[in-house]
Amino acid sequence: MPATRTTTPPHDLIAGIAPAQLAAFAARESARFAASRPKSLAARAALADSYLSGVPMHWMTDWPMPHLPLVAHAKGARLTDIDGYDIDDFCLGDTGSMFGHSPAPVAKAIRRQARLGLTYMLPSEEAIAAGHLLCETFGHFQWQIATTATDANRFALRVARAVTGRPKVLVFNGCYHGTVDDTMVTLQGKKTITRPGLLGQSTDLSKSAVCCEFNDLQGVALALSQGDVAAILTEPVMTNSCMVLPDPGFLAGLRDLATQHGALLIIDETHTISTGHGGYARVHGLQPDMFVAGKCVAGGMPTAVWGMTDAVAGRYHTVNASRASGHSGMGTTLSANPMQFACLVATLAQVATPAAYALMEKGAERLSGGLADVIARHNAPWHVVRVGARVEFICAPGPLMNGAEAAHAHQPQVEAALHTALLNRGTLIAPFHNMMLVSPATKKGQIDRLISSFDEILTALFP
Repeated sequence: MPATRTTTPPHDLIAGIAPAQLAAFAARESARFAASRPKSLAARAALADSYLSGVPMHWMTDWPMPHLPLVAHAKGARLTDIDGYDIDDFCLGDTGSMFGHSPAPVAKAIRRQARLGLTYMLPSEEAIAAGHLLCETFGHFQWQIATTATDANRFALRVARAVTGRPKVLVFNGCYHGTVDDTMVTLQGKKTITRPGLLGQSTDLSKSAVCCEFNDLQGVALALSQGDVAAILTEPVMTNSCMVLPDPGFLAGLRDLATQHGALLIIDETHTISTGHGGYARVHGLQPDMFVAGKCVAGGMPTAVWGMTDAVAGRYHTVNASRASGHSGMGTTLSANPMQFACLVATLAQVATPAAYALMEKGAERLSGGLADVIARHNAPWHVVRVGARVEFICAPGPLMNGAEAAHAHQPQVEAALHTALLNRGTLIAPFHNMMLVSPATKKGQIDRLISSFDEILTALFP
């Protein structure tokens, strides 16, 4: 007898799935994972002896499986855990290893530089080559090197406020720019408020930030008309949530409005560097005043870059020359170390090449098309979004228009079950949402295995 669809009323469904069906599936997959990784389970107790919440970085508790798999080694687009499982890695360090784990030119550069010194607060000769490559890749900016994109965004905002004399940054509801305090705001109706989930927050962030919805140029224009916004800080595509694409003309409209109202436009490409060679801004001809990228620019070595146009640099030099002596509030001791320069040169010259991006795009197109076909076959009320090498399935109808819609589309129960189930079938995707990256090392077989596993999972969830 053929299987019949559940008769649960639609309003009781979770992303189109009957709650009892989802709960039973999640329990089976969780038990399967726990039983299959005894070494990682034993390691959990050892971690708990030394680390807060049993993890070395607090957000690792967001992984949905019963306990963390511990990685033994990684190469290309594969991980191997201490229980001996080989895993197709589509998370890739949440973009940090977007070009694959330990690309050969980067590993070689690390070995060479390790013999020459790790950090000395002075530039190496490779700083010259890195500067030229940054301009060739991302456009002509006057660059600075940071350790994380959080730092880069924080420093860029400080410069923007200094050169404009204005206190506020405009960000979009649901945005993520690292752990920069000023960006941690949301909308309550039409009012900007501090995000309620922040830990230890003691100040009202609406005094230094204004929040708008993505794709709402009218709202942006109204916020800028107040005359107190130093900069618009945005990703060209909203990521680190359910992915939201810009409407046609939206990003050009931001450029025009920023110019009209005397604000700077800062484009953060830490995730959208997946778009193509040079990132979204270069591929689509955007003209930011300041540019930020991080995560994978040095092949996985902790590195971020931020740059400004010649015009902004001129304004910066004027302000900097007139300030009192002392701390500027920018810079960290380990930033711009020689290891970063060695890895930047290796990555930009030999790894993150146009040919590599073409390969990544081809694989991502295969992945997004395969996932969309599975969703259509199972008549699931979901959709797929792709930006270059970055693919995301979203457990809700689409497309999404802004951060409010992205938050509503997020389905933590469904996503947690899916992530564990995919890992049980040999595939790792990002823990915070349903993001997948295709690297130059990702094989066609890995993509097809992911699509097949996704089909198997949806067959169980949508009988």
